Amino acid sequence: MSDPALSAIQRVSLVLLSSVLNALILTGILIWDFGLFIYNIFAPLRVRGKVTPAGHPGAGGKWPEYVAPKEGDSRCSCPAINALANHGILSRDGRNVPIRMLTPTLRSTYNVAPTFCVFVPRYIAQILGRSYLNDTFDLADIDVHNGIEHDGSLTREDTRFSPDQSRPSVPLVKELLASASGPPLPGSTDPTLTAADLSRLMSKRHAESMKHNGQFSLSTFHKLFASSNSATLVTVFGGRVDDLRTWLLEERLPEGWESRVRQSMGLTIAAFQGPVLGIEMGVEEELREGLRSVI
Repeated sequence: MSDPALSAIQRVSLVLLSSVLNALILTGILIWDFGLFIYNIFAPLRVRGKVTPAGHPGAGGKWPEYVAPKEGDSRCSCPAINALANHGILSRDGRNVPIRMLTPTLRSTYNVAPTFCVFVPRYIAQILGRSYLNDTFDLADIDVHNGIEHDGSLTREDTRFSPDQSRPSVPLVKELLASASGPPLPGSTDPTLTAADLSRLMSKRHAESMKHNGQFSLSTFHKLFASSNSATLVTVFGGRVDDLRTWLLEERLPEGWESRVRQSMGLTIAAFQGPVLGIEMGVEEELREGLRSVI
């Protein structure tokens, strides 16, 4: 057999092997996640004021110093990751970050399940064509269009109009916060952001993007991804507008803040599907109404 033919066979074999391994890893993550989901049902909740583990940044609500990004620092369209860099939980310049470091930092900061914290960085590694275990990235790297970043965001203008996705759109964030219609939570005078509010605003935002952005694209995967991003606002942040204002506009964790997720093993992928699908189904239901409002 000629060398080119042998080389082609080897490449195809490696692609097939990689696909099989990825499928096995994903299956393992989902099985593990279901086990954590069941465990959380019976395990005691974390004590308020002690959701962030002792010995980790943010324990007792005491977050490391916040420093706004400087010229030359790398940031991305994800406020959750940007906040980690702004507080020095990841490298402050946002450069040469080991991909695998996202797992423990997301886990301890936001109390999301370890399965979630492996799944997301592995996805980032895949869209960048890098190794989850061995490679690094700059935060801005993940803003490849339709990777993590997508059109119709509630906090960023579409890439066509704003190629730099590292900073939030202040008008969009203010509109998001102003859409809150739920009753104030204890200790707050602001209305609370609800899943229905998010569905309604996402319907309007998608309709506006479709009307004004001739290059608008939003696959089924990214529709669900957008709903997942929105769901963190009502799960991890409990819909509290006062906390969200600081987090979304400054990408800073408020002093004294801790995740509103109190389950022992954190927010699992399985548990997350309820709020995600609730928001997404509301978006689909209200999309025509949103289109009519901008036509």
